[in-house]
Amino acid sequence: MSPAEDEPGLEAALITISSSRAQDGGPDEGGDALAAFAVGLELEIVSRETIGDDRALIAARLRALSDELGVRLILTTGGTGLTPNDLTPEATADVIDRQVPGIGEAMRAASQPHTRHWMLSRATAGIRGGTLIVNFPGSPKSIAETGAALAAALPHALRLVRGEYDPH
Repeated sequence: MSPAEDEPGLEAALITISSSRAQDGGPDEGGDALAAFAVGLELEIVSRETIGDDRALIAARLRALSDELGVRLILTTGGTGLTPNDLTPEATADVIDRQVPGIGEAMRAASQPHTRHWMLSRATAGIRGGTLIVNFPGSPKSIAETGAALAAALPHALRLVRGEYDPH
């Protein structure tokens, strides 16, 4: 039995943030990479959607998934760069109670050997109630690289966010 089946509540919601994907419905390679990452952690994917680069919309979806569905982990892809439309970190900051800066730091460190632009990522993470929200980059390759750096720590983090004792 997988941890997701063995321990209730180990679910994830995935959001691809891309105005072009939301409009044209084209292939969602970033969302596919994020889904593969969640499946690798043996999490149940309870929601997967694509929305546009709109700060209020992103914040509203993060609130709904956390507060209404009680999802333990929300993973986003896209909107963490430097273009004027990249507003995922700002929308996340609008809804979180506490930041988890080490996650973004680990993601940037994992990217450093693979791209000279690693420091331009604004990947971030934070806690809203009992939900951990992690903003991944939009590139499937970057999702795999940064996800590998986080995989061992995320199950432990999910237990801690919910106030469950987990020996270090």
